[in-house]
Amino acid sequence: MNSKQKIDRRSFLGRGGAAASVLMGATKALTAARNESGEGLVVETGSGKIRGVVIDKVYAFKGVPYGASTAGAGRFMPPVKPQPWTEIKDTTQIGHRSPQQHGILEPLPEVGATDRQNPMGEDCLVVNVWSNGLKGSRKRPVMVWLHGGGFASGSGDYSIYDGANMARKRDVVVVTVNHRLNVFGYLYLADVGGAKYADASNAGHRDIVLALEWVRDNIANFGGDPANVTIFGQSGGGGKVATLMAMPAAKGLFHRAICQSGASIKGMSRENATKTAQGLLTKLNLKPDQLDQLQNMPFDQLTEAIKGVGGLAPVVDGKTLPHDPFDPGAPEESATVPLLIGTVEEEINFFAGTPLDPIDDASLHTRVKQTTRTDDATADRLIAVYKKGRPNKSNVEIYQIIASDVTFSGSVHTEADRKVAQGRAPVYKYYFTWQSTAREGKLRSFHTLEIPFVFENVDEGKSMTGSGQDRYALSDKMSAAWTAFARTGNPNVKGLPHWPAFTADQRATMIFNDESKLVNDPYKEERLAIAALTSVGRGRG
Repeated sequence: MNSKQKIDRRSFLGRGGAAASVLMGATKALTAARNESGEGLVVETGSGKIRGVVIDKVYAFKGVPYGASTAGAGRFMPPVKPQPWTEIKDTTQIGHRSPQQHGILEPLPEVGATDRQNPMGEDCLVVNVWSNGLKGSRKRPVMVWLHGGGFASGSGDYSIYDGANMARKRDVVVVTVNHRLNVFGYLYLADVGGAKYADASNAGHRDIVLALEWVRDNIANFGGDPANVTIFGQSGGGGKVATLMAMPAAKGLFHRAICQSGASIKGMSRENATKTAQGLLTKLNLKPDQLDQLQNMPFDQLTEAIKGVGGLAPVVDGKTLPHDPFDPGAPEESATVPLLIGTVEEEINFFAGTPLDPIDDASLHTRVKQTTRTDDATADRLIAVYKKGRPNKSNVEIYQIIASDVTFSGSVHTEADRKVAQGRAPVYKYYFTWQSTAREGKLRSFHTLEIPFVFENVDEGKSMTGSGQDRYALSDKMSAAWTAFARTGNPNVKGLPHWPAFTADQRATMIFNDESKLVNDPYKEERLAIAALTSVGRGRG
C-alpha cells in the first residue's frame, strides 16, 4: 500500500481527535439513555444480562457471546453455549474475529478502509445487534449478516456492515456474526483422528447454526421476531448462506435467504478434506495419534502452517452437511425458503492482478483465452458476443465482465435456476451495474460495492463509492427492497419498477443503477456462451 493509500485509510478510519469525539458522543448517549430509562439498556439473554448503548435512537449491543471460547480442547470441535454470568456484561465494544492469515484475500485499499481491525482470538463466537426497539415493542424482521472473505478471512465488524442505519430507517433488527474461519473452522479431522475427533467437521458452519439458535432464543428481547429471520451474505457470505440452506440443523432457523455475489453448488468431498488434514499433519511432523498437539499450539503457528497445504471449505460429511448444497438440485431442507440472488457487473475488479487500465485487442484476446481456458477461435467468438451486447464498453471492460461472468455469474445462475426448478418458493434475481467514482472510476462496479447500498452505509463506505449525491437515491431503493424481502418475502417497493419473481422462461432481473429497470434475461447470448464454456463450481469469494 502506498503512502497516499495509507493517508486515505486513516482519514476513513478516523484520527485520534475524531475517535475521541465519537467516544465522547457515545458516552453522552449512554448516560442520557440511562438517565431516561434506568435499566432500559439492559437486556436478558439465555446466558445472562447484557448492557448496550443507544446512539441516535438505535440500540446497539456489540461483542455479545453466543458461544464459549473455542481455544484449547474446544479447537476444531462443535461449539457450545457460553457459561452463564451473574453480573451485567457490558457489550459496547466489538469482539474478536477468528484467527486468520494475514494477506489472504487481501481487500482493495478502498474496502480495507472500512475494516475496523478488531483483534483476532479464539474467543470469537460473538454477534453484534442493532434494533429500533426492545422487548415490549412490535416484533421486527431479523436480518442476520454473514460476512465475506471466503471461508478463510474477514469479520462481521466492518463499518459498511454496521446495522444502525438499517435498523433506524427500515425498522428491522440487524445481527452480524463472527465465527471460526480457515483451519479453525473448516479443518476436517473426522476421518483421521479416531473417536475423539469424529465430530470435528464443519465447525465454522456449526458456529453459525449456534448463532441462529441464539437468535431464535433471544432476539425477541431485542424487539425481533424469531419467526421471521433472513440470512444474507456477500461473496463467501453468499456461499455460507447457500450451505446453510442444505444443513438439517439450520432448518427452521431462518425463513428467507439472500445470496449476493456468492453461491455454493458443491461442497468439499471427505476425501479432499482428509488430504488437507493429512497434509497439515505432515507439514507439522505430526502423526494422527498426535492430534492433541494441534489443539495446544499457538493459533498463529497453525495459520502459517496451513498455507499452501490444501483447500478449506464446508465438507459434505454425510452428517452436518449430508449432500452438496445445490447439486444436483436445490436442497430440500430449505425448499420453502424464498431466495434473493444476484451479482455485480465487474466483480473481478476487486481482485489483485485484474487490469484496470486500457488494453489492446491482442491483450484482450490473450486474457480471455487464458481466463476461459479455451482456444483462439472460441475466445474470439466470445469476445464478439460481448462486444455485440455491450457496444459502448472498452476492451478492458469487456475483459472484466467476461472474467466476472466466468468466475461468479455461472454458479449464481445455476443456483437460481435450480431453486426455481424446485418450485416451492419464489426466487428474485438482480444485477448491480452502478459505477463507483473511486480511484478515478477505474474500479467500476466491483465485488463488494453493493454492500454499503444495501446497509444504507454509503457514507461509511465513501472510500468505495466516492462521494456523489446519486448514491443516496440508489441506496434508498436497494435497502428498501432488501428489507421488504426480509419482511414479506417480496422485494417490491415504491420507487422501483415492478419486480416479478424469476422464472425459467422469463428470467426477470432487476438491474440496479441510477435508473433501475426490470429486464427479462439480460445479456442472454453472453449467459449462454459462458454456460457452454464452463462447468459449475463453488465460485469464488
